[in-house]
Amino acid sequence: MSSSILTPSLRVVRQRTGNATSQLNCASYRTSQAYNPSSQFLGSTKIVSLRLSSSWWRCPSKSRSRRDGHFVRVNAVSSDQLGEPEPRSSEAGISGESGAPKVSLGKQIGNFKDAFWRFLRPHTIRGTCIGASALVAKALLENPQLINWVLLPKALRGLLALLCGNGYIVGINQIYDVGIDKVNKPFLPVAAGDLSVTSAWVLVLGLAALGVGLVSTNFGPLITGLYSFGLFLGAIYSVPPLRLKRFAVPAFLIIATVRGFLLNFGVYYATRAALGLNFQWSPSIVFITCFVTLFATVIAITKDLPDVEGDKKFNISTFATKMGVQKISFLGSGLLLMNYVGAIGAAILMPDAFNTRVMVTAHACLGVALVYQTWLLDSAKYSKEAIAGFYRFIWNLFYTQYALLPFL
Repeated sequence: MSSSILTPSLRVVRQRTGNATSQLNCASYRTSQAYNPSSQFLGSTKIVSLRLSSSWWRCPSKSRSRRDGHFVRVNAVSSDQLGEPEPRSSEAGISGESGAPKVSLGKQIGNFKDAFWRFLRPHTIRGTCIGASALVAKALLENPQLINWVLLPKALRGLLALLCGNGYIVGINQIYDVGIDKVNKPFLPVAAGDLSVTSAWVLVLGLAALGVGLVSTNFGPLITGLYSFGLFLGAIYSVPPLRLKRFAVPAFLIIATVRGFLLNFGVYYATRAALGLNFQWSPSIVFITCFVTLFATVIAITKDLPDVEGDKKFNISTFATKMGVQKISFLGSGLLLMNYVGAIGAAILMPDAFNTRVMVTAHACLGVALVYQTWLLDSAKYSKEAIAGFYRFIWNLFYTQYALLPFL
């Protein structure tokens, strides 16, 4: 209580007698002194919960106790607890002195599933799934006579390998970014304490091993080499002593390489090989590879927009910390608009290679939507909510581009 002198004015909420025991819940006290910073009380009036037994007043608490023949402990409770019945150990199976309730096995499994899903970063999982599926679909539509459902299990193993690689890269980044994520992304499971660092290591190493095993047994040495190279780039992006994410240019080059070239070339090459075809660049695959490489560059520079506070605190050099949120949002939007204008120009100049109507209409609409979202961000004065919404919109454009690929 420190030096505060309390003058009680008790208000009886409930009184129960029996076996020489009485209970008084909800007693309010008003301090007669000004607020003392060293006191556990944060205002002039606090609500305390008391229990009166035949020999003393008592209330379970971890707070400091004071017994003068009657008062043993007092426990501060919030005002929103008033009127709620006090839990009994005989009814709830626990008491305030016996510790936390035991969590059921089903609840533990549910908590782990939730933490694991957040650990995988769902927006990147969606990007990998949509991108790989679109590339496979494009290769099949180019050679419909070679479609064979017997190849479906192999395709699914390939997709699983990609998801394992995705999980490894984003997972190892979370392991080495715990301090930063506590500021920038406190909802992530390692930063939030929902997943221990040891468990995270087990997951990332298991994902990497499973991914390499799947690729090496299904897709040959070239794809295995490219896959392993992608894992290597993901490691040096996050892991000291290199930790290239600290430097703006190497960071965006890694993201552009993995998301732009390795994914598109690797999936298309593996699909054609499974169909018994030699690799051959088609106009649409050249287009999507160039388009997504530039798009991945935009993701690389805009992903740091919501993280400026934590990056500055931990001396992480990004374009956003160097140039500011407004300039980077305009730069990202400008690069994407160049992409869309280039797509429209390619459709007009090469009508035999593309579906001109779809290319022009779709990319014009996406460009207009991008301008509108950039205007909304600027109108919101670059608040945290607006920045997060803008970054989500960038990813939605990414998904949409791959969804359009089979129809281009």
